[in-house]
Amino acid sequence: METLLQVLLDGMLNGMLYALVAVGLCLIWGVMDVINFAHGEYLMVAMYVSYWLGFLLHVDPLVSMIAGGIFIFMLGAMTYWLIIRYTIGKPPLSALLATFGLAMLLKNLCLNQFSPNFRILSGTWLGDKTFQLGFLIIPIPQLVTAILALVIVGLIYGMTKSTRFGWAVQATALDKEAAELMGINTERIYFLIFGIGGAIVGIAGGVMPTYLAVHPEVGTMFSLIAFVCVAMGGFGSIPGALVAALLIGIVEALSGFYIAPVFKYVAVFGLYLALVFLRPKGIFGW
Repeated sequence: METLLQVLLDGMLNGMLYALVAVGLCLIWGVMDVINFAHGEYLMVAMYVSYWLGFLLHVDPLVSMIAGGIFIFMLGAMTYWLIIRYTIGKPPLSALLATFGLAMLLKNLCLNQFSPNFRILSGTWLGDKTFQLGFLIIPIPQLVTAILALVIVGLIYGMTKSTRFGWAVQATALDKEAAELMGINTERIYFLIFGIGGAIVGIAGGVMPTYLAVHPEVGTMFSLIAFVCVAMGGFGSIPGALVAALLIGIVEALSGFYIAPVFKYVAVFGLYLALVFLRPKGIFGW
């Protein structure tokens, strides 16, 4: 029983990291109906920003994650202005293929500049510290990431439900033309949403070099998991993405421990296929 509870805790902590990565994609997908295929590469770029700030200037990831968020906000906003706005109203594949090209560009730029080597920061504030709660061993870096994820998910959900900007975002998501007739600048909403979605994954990438290695391929699996979280949770549902991320983290941990580590993603994508087959709109879809 003690082992099972430890595995469940580890899965939930991983799930909170997945939720932090997925919520930005969920926001963009839900509001704009755009699939950002470069989402994982945004994460990878933010990890490199955090890594080099730590390696060269000795800035801890808990501080440099702010720089990662700002940098990816600007990258996301620039992506919308230079690419995505020309695909609005076009077939959905237009944005997907455009962002796929951007993902390849970012990945190969980092591969060319930084090599395929794995890099990880040492001597960070959190390091590999843990604390014990009864028989449970809790890694502090993952716990801090989980708390950060809860705060950001709560803030984004509160923003969409309780602020004028959030109401404008909801109106734009439901009916772009009607929102424009009511005086909402939908172009500005799209611009900011793409930037905010990028900033969230930038913060996630900024904190991750504390305990995960940085390399040009690091964003690929996180991107796939983020897509699965959004699809399982219900397109555009922030609570749905959070619940789906926790489910994925737990299934991944249980299957990796009790069956085999190489089987964990088979179990995750099997769960996704089963859930989508039974409920195509996702857990909180409507």
